Amino acid sequence: MARKGKDVRQKIILECTEAPGTSRYSTVKNRRNTSGRLELKKYNTTLRKHTLHREIK
Repeated sequence: MARKGKDVRQKIILECTEAPGTSRYSTVKNRRNTSGRLELKKYNTTLRKHTLHREIK
């Protein structure tokens, strides 16, 4: 049986805050549990260190 309405899991893109455009990650989040923008520390290969990545989409 198909679900009505929007999906609970939403595809998002995380982008580096220190050097925008150099590093992007894609992931999914649960819209019900995490309503705000997601922020994670991820590895930026250009800068060669872990930086803060914020949700852009």
